[in-house]
Amino acid sequence: MSLPLHIVIAEDDVVTRRLVEKILRDEGHDVVALASGQEAWDHLAHHPVQVIVSDWNMPDMDGLDLCRRVRALPRETYTYFILITSASRTTPNIHAAVAAGVDDFLSKPVNPVEIWMRLHVASRILGFAGQVRQLESLIPICSYCKKVRDDANLWQGVDHYLAQQTGRDLSHCICPECYRTIVQKEIDNLRGHGI
Repeated sequence: MSLPLHIVIAEDDVVTRRLVEKILRDEGHDVVALASGQEAWDHLAHHPVQVIVSDWNMPDMDGLDLCRRVRALPRETYTYFILITSASRTTPNIHAAVAAGVDDFLSKPVNPVEIWMRLHVASRILGFAGQVRQLESLIPICSYCKKVRDDANLWQGVDHYLAQQTGRDLSHCICPECYRTIVQKEIDNLRGHGI
């Protein structure tokens, strides 16, 4: 992995929490290990996190509830969510986790090779999500006529595009620089011709 990830562990079992924390720190990641889903949720309110490694069953807020809350947050960046569980991977359990927004599973006891592998996947997905976010922020504009291409692949004037995207009306005016370099020259030229 090229860069360390910012990871939160939410695990009420102290042995598992310390083991996962050691594995992640040994890999060079920035880790915050917390004893409950509620503590993790409180931490997320003030700190950006790239990956959450959470136990499924915790007394105050289980991993699925934590994941649902994370998915409901209006954030620009994606948080990869790994669920640790001793529960069997039955179809109902998998469906419940996927419906909550879980990205991946780890079985207890945690295997260091498996968590390493999942974090490599998380790193790739977070990288792709960043690339998509960057591409979505680009606005294609014609170098010649300055028309903008919208999501329907239609070209329109930049003023119409901005009004459509922002919901605000635009007024046309002349900036001071254009007034000096274009308009004033035209006025001076007209005066020079006696008009």
